[in-house]
Amino acid sequence: KVVLVGIGHPLRGDDGLGPALIGRLKGRVRAVCLDAGSAPENYAGAVIREAPDTVLLIDAVHLEKPPGSWDILEEEAIARTGLSTHDLSPAMFIEYLRSRTRARIYLLGVQPENMTLGDPISASVQETLGTIEENMKEVLPCTSPT
Repeated sequence: KVVLVGIGHPLRGDDGLGPALIGRLKGRVRAVCLDAGSAPENYAGAVIREAPDTVLLIDAVHLEKPPGSWDILEEEAIARTGLSTHDLSPAMFIEYLRSRTRARIYLLGVQPENMTLGDPISASVQETLGTIEENMKEVLPCTSPT
């Protein structure tokens, strides 16, 4: 069982990519899709109740790569880096989930270009969103027609 957790503020440019991806995938992939906004800690209970095998957090992170670049990081790498664009590190959220579930936890991080309040998601990150959306639909196909 897979739980996808989109993290980010939809009104802060590329920071909104997590919730945007969840909006594109909800009901279209075989996974529980949660839009946690900018407060993922408020969704810990929902994730735990699902008793997932895998949790994939999706967030804008500083990868020190060109805008729109993305990577999937394992728990240990996330804990060591403090990559998040948010005040609360995903490492704390992951530690809590790890203490309550047996799930493998990953972070799909996308390098932001612009996180200005009121701006839309940049073209480079929009392109990446489309690529990730298609990949997710291939990896987690729905068993019922959409």
